[in-house]
Amino acid sequence: MIKGISFIRPTANRSSYERLAGFFAALGFEPGRGWEEPGEAASSRGASFLAPGGNLELVDGTTPQFAPVAIEVTSLDAVHQAATHWLKAEGLNPDTAITPVNGTHWKSHFFTVEVEPGQSFSFWAWDDPLKGKPVALEGDLSAEGMRFAIVVARWNAVITDRLLEGALDALLRSGARRSDIMIVRVPGAWEIPAAARTLANQSASGAALLDAIVTLGCLLRGETAHYEAIYNEVSRGIGQSQQETGIPHSFGVLTCETLEQALNRAGIKAGNKGFEAAAAAIEMVSLRRKLLQGVSA
Repeated sequence: MIKGISFIRPTANRSSYERLAGFFAALGFEPGRGWEEPGEAASSRGASFLAPGGNLELVDGTTPQFAPVAIEVTSLDAVHQAATHWLKAEGLNPDTAITPVNGTHWKSHFFTVEVEPGQSFSFWAWDDPLKGKPVALEGDLSAEGMRFAIVVARWNAVITDRLLEGALDALLRSGARRSDIMIVRVPGAWEIPAAARTLANQSASGAALLDAIVTLGCLLRGETAHYEAIYNEVSRGIGQSQQETGIPHSFGVLTCETLEQALNRAGIKAGNKGFEAAAAAIEMVSLRRKLLQGVSA
């Protein structure tokens, strides 16, 4: 009968809510649906962040080093780096807000970060994360030192501008510098593959030196077959550009039935797909570097 478990963490005020939501988004948590209830006197809202697995753990005694919420991760050092960068960007002092990575007696390491007064979270990882399982190579969510291009369509700008804001938010929160982000605007989704391919060809030859390309656009179905014809060619062109140049391309082109659906996927209810596309680009750059280092080694 049990379907899931949720940890409810009330915030002191709206500013605290925004800061906590920004912190978990910066670390790459998958955003849930969330909710908002307007009222005459006051309104309330919630933001959920999803994890692949969860459990309720009872302890006979105390664990004073751990915060009430402990989050298992695959790359503790990368998460610690991302959390430290986020604290600095928010004007917080990492020396007091986050602990160093410490070991435990049960073959693991952890650190604790206090994002807001009374809102502490511990992140931990096993010293041997495989524990008999096959080796899995994954990318990290730190964009420091990476260079990106964002190709965004002007058509349906009420949607694509929101996607662009989300993509920039993800890149900057993850450590990318503004000077390392190029924004290229094209008339519509149809023109995205051509611009992306030109950028990718330059990068593959060493001229532009981009690490990844984020593609953003919006297609609404309407009442004709025009929608599917364009979508098929846009997706094929972006995929072909990535495969033939080796430069990661993330896909942030929305394909929706209605304007309302597109708005929901651009940050209103169902997360911001521009943010998610940029996060995917960061991870793929990191993974590509690891794979190339393994091949050269």
